[in-house]
Amino acid sequence: MKIQVFPSILSADLLNMEKSIKLVEEYSDALHIDIMDGHFVPNLSYGPSLVKAIKKKFNLPLNVHLMVEKPELFVDMFIESGADHLGFHIENTYHPQRLLKYIRDHKVRPFITLNPSTSLSTLDYLLGEVDLVLLMTVNPGYGGQEFLPFCLKKIRDLRERATKEGINLDIMVDGGIDLKTASLVVEAGANILISGQGIFGSEDPKNVILKMKTLTYKEV
Repeated sequence: MKIQVFPSILSADLLNMEKSIKLVEEYSDALHIDIMDGHFVPNLSYGPSLVKAIKKKFNLPLNVHLMVEKPELFVDMFIESGADHLGFHIENTYHPQRLLKYIRDHKVRPFITLNPSTSLSTLDYLLGEVDLVLLMTVNPGYGGQEFLPFCLKKIRDLRERATKEGINLDIMVDGGIDLKTASLVVEAGANILISGQGIFGSEDPKNVILKMKTLTYKEV
């Protein structure tokens, strides 16, 4: 299982965003962009104008994570601004299947996000509708938080379920991912690593990304 790395620009240098992205551009599989509304999470971040500007300047796919209430009100603006993957929290919409289909119908890859304490049972009738799931390994809202170890079982359970049901599922993880925790989540079954401070806060972002990509998952 190939390991992919999506640097999270939440930890990039805000006054030198272009420079920060150029440091990781060659080695990254996509850029992760957190959109926060100050309601679902106690923080504000970026809007569609930044996504559009990055899309215009760089060739990397953009993985856009909506940490917002009522995500159905936001999807059009981020589809139009150039998101390649667009995800929302299962906790925040009454009709997730409808929203997944809407995003997919607009030629954007949809994904579902689960908070650390949200049960995998919320995916019971949705795994056939989506091939990309983001499991948060911190409570969303801020960068630089400490990884929550209890999430490892959740990653492992989801990977085992997908394998058992014959689903080719990409499992992303986000929150406290550095070289140490990256090896733990890959061992549990994650194959897409989202890392902000672990990459942009290091002295050598390139080296961190390349080391993450050498990790391997050994199926039991």
